[in-house]
Order: sequence, then C-alpha cells, then structure tokens
Amino acid sequence: MASYLQIPDDEKGYELDLFCVPKHYEEDLDRVIIPHGLIMDRTERLARDIVRDMGGHHIVALCVLKGGYKFFADLLDYIKALNQNSEKSVPLTVDFIRLKSYCNDQSTNSVKVIGGDELSTLTGKNVLIVEDIVETGRTMETLLSLLSECNPKMVKVVSLLVKRTPRSSGYRPDYIGFEVPDSFLVGYALDYNEYFRDLSHICILNENAKEKYKV
Repeated sequence: MASYLQIPDDEKGYELDLFCVPKHYEEDLDRVIIPHGLIMDRTERLARDIVRDMGGHHIVALCVLKGGYKFFADLLDYIKALNQNSEKSVPLTVDFIRLKSYCNDQSTNSVKVIGGDELSTLTGKNVLIVEDIVETGRTMETLLSLLSECNPKMVKVVSLLVKRTPRSSGYRPDYIGFEVPDSFLVGYALDYNEYFRDLSHICILNENAKEKYKV
C-alpha cells in the first residue's frame, strides 16, 4: 500500500498573504493548501522510493501533459541527483502523452488521448507514468488499458495528488504524494481552463474564479 501525506477535509490551509502569489490571481483563490516547499520535500522522498524500488532497471518516464509537467521535471531532477550520489541508480529516458477529461470544473466521462499512437514504442519497456492528480481514476485506468495492449515489461504510476471523492473508481497509484480533499485545486501546473499553471503553490479555487475563467 502506497504511503502518502494526508491533507484532511477540515484542513484550513494558509492565508494567501503569507506567501508570494501572483497579483493577478489574488482574488481567485481561497487559501494555499500545499505550499511549494512541502511539494518539493515530498517529491524528493517519492524520488528516493522510486529509485529504491526500480533501481537497476532502464525506466521510461512517461509524463502526462499538461498538468504533470512541473511535477515530472522536479521528480526527475531529484532522481538525477540520487543517480549521481547513491549506490543504486536508474537509467532514464522520457516520453510524453496528453490526456483530456475536463470541461471547466467537471470531469467528463470520456477521456481523450493525444499521442496514444506512439505508445507502441513502450513494448517490453519498464514504464513509470508521472501524473499530477488522480480524481475518479478513470483517466488513468484508460491509459493503463491502452498501455497493456502494447505489452510493456512493467508499469508503475506516481501521482503527486490523489483526491478523496465519492466519484472514485477505487484506483490507487503505486506512489502518492498527497491525498487531498474533494476541492478544485490549482497551481504547480494544475489548471482551470489553462489558467493558474504559473502559480507555485497548490491552492483552492474560489467560486467566483470558476465563473470568471469559464469557457
């Protein structure tokens, strides 16, 4: 069972004025729920766990775009540091896929895969899927189903966030950074209609912002 840091449902978070938040987002956020420094510390530990478990194998790190790019880059930086400074190392190559399952703040039933025709290159490979957030789990289950058709040697999934939600299919990744409440979260590359990717901390989006940035 994956270990993780649990953010409780009644977590009050932190006032925005305690942190550096872009001025153009100050009216759009309720509170900071996971500060950037805590994200980085937890990511460093996830890197250590991955190297411990998968060290010695050649790994293809598969980044799920767009939301996963920041976590992906920071995780790989920590793995690279461990490769340079420990007895066990992980040879790494990288690949990218884009999944689309959101319209505004609602997760849709259909999952659109962009770049899926290139998954055939993962046949016989050890694959580490790097995702920003698992909510219902259906998006990841779709990707894993597509991957299984390509017969990879091994597949592990790391997600920075897993949301506690009654809509969950029950799917859980192999590695989890934080388990979070059923709120709409933005920042650290998590977006709302492409906004808020340029926010360093993970924050709770307020209701006014949902209307303001609605498409």
